Parts: sequence; structure tokens; C-alpha cells
Amino acid sequence: MKFDSIFETITNDTITLPNLLIAFGAAIVLGLMISFVYLKTSKKGVTSQSFTITLAILPAVVTVIILLVGSNVARAFSLAGAFSIIRFRSAPGNAKNITYVLFSMAVGLAAGMGFVLYAVVVAVGLCGVTAVLEAFNYGNLATAEKILKITIPENLDYKNAFDGVMKKYTTAHTLNRIKTTDLGSLYELAYTVTIKNVDSEKEFIDELRCRNGNLNITLVLNDTGNGLTDNIL
Repeated sequence: MKFDSIFETITNDTITLPNLLIAFGAAIVLGLMISFVYLKTSKKGVTSQSFTITLAILPAVVTVIILLVGSNVARAFSLAGAFSIIRFRSAPGNAKNITYVLFSMAVGLAAGMGFVLYAVVVAVGLCGVTAVLEAFNYGNLATAEKILKITIPENLDYKNAFDGVMKKYTTAHTLNRIKTTDLGSLYELAYTVTIKNVDSEKEFIDELRCRNGNLNITLVLNDTGNGLTDNIL
């Protein structure tokens, strides 16, 4: 019995061993390339080993699945039933991580369908574009939108208490939410602000503290891509 006959049986004579090795090998190499570009274009402390390894092997996993399914409808339903019993649990990722996952899956899909050259061109092209955009710091604005939380006493009129400070240090500000804290003795205001100059953040917070009686103030980056806004607000 020839060794490649095993694969011919599995794939219903739709792929040979050399083709399988080419598709699988290309998926592994491209997955490692995508993973490497992700590491180099991400900030320190943001990446995780598990996600990096996932990006490296995901194209190969998708390739194997596509090779197993082929054009067999019954096999496709069988695999769908098998995967339906698996529960995936993970923390919500940001937009960049989700894009990389889709990117890896697309490369694996192309390799599994036999379009290896197409997979190589797409992977190299998108990795190159990502590296160039990161090198030029594209989309990183100096005056980024941030979330500001201010705690005030219940007797303070929050409607006009901070207007002067906001006009002085921000180009735009919106009051998004008001809630009571500490059994109703305090109010917490949540603003979306765009600061004119990031170097003046300390002065901005100091003036707010003078208005709110030196109670708690929080200023964080409004990164809507990773769900931070929902957690803050």
C-alpha cells in the first residue's frame, strides 16, 4: 500500500500527497509570517503568547479543514456538527486582533482550496501594508479622544461647573452619562473629551480637582476598538 493512498481515501481522490504537503507547508510558513508581523507591529505588553501562536497555526488548521471537506456536502455537515459541540471562550479582542484572525483564516482558506500562489500574494501584500502603516504611525493622532470620569459632591451643579475648564483645555467635550455613587452622596460624570494639547493633561486634571473638591478623577484613552468605552461608561 502506498503512503499517499491514505490521503487519497480521506479526501476522496481530490488531492494527492504532494499537493497536500504544498498547501499545508505554505499555510505554516504564511502563518508564521503573519504572526511575526503582528509581533513587530504591536506595542510592547499588548501581545500575548497564546494569540501569537494561534495566528501561526490558524492558516494550517483552516487549510486542513478545507482539504477534508472538499466538495463533499455530507462531510461538510458532519464537520459542522462536530464543531458545534465545542465551546470557545476568550476575552473580547480589539479590532486589530480580530482583523488578524480573519486575515489568517483567509490565507488558510486560499491555501486549502489550492490557490497557494494567491495565498502567498495576499499574505505578503497585507503584511507589507500593515508594516508600512505602522512605520508611519498611521491613525495615531496626538489629540486622541479620551474618556473623562469626574466624581462630584451631590450639592454641586454639574451642568455648568466645568464649562470654563473644558473650553480651555479641550476642542470638544460631551457629557455621556451621570450616575450616583456612595449611596447617592456623590455623582459620577462620564465625558468624552478631545484634549487640545496632551502636554497640558496634568494642568487640566488639577483645575478639575479644584472644582470637584479634590475627589476622584479618571482620564483614559477612548479605544473603542477593544471595548474600553463600554467598560468605562
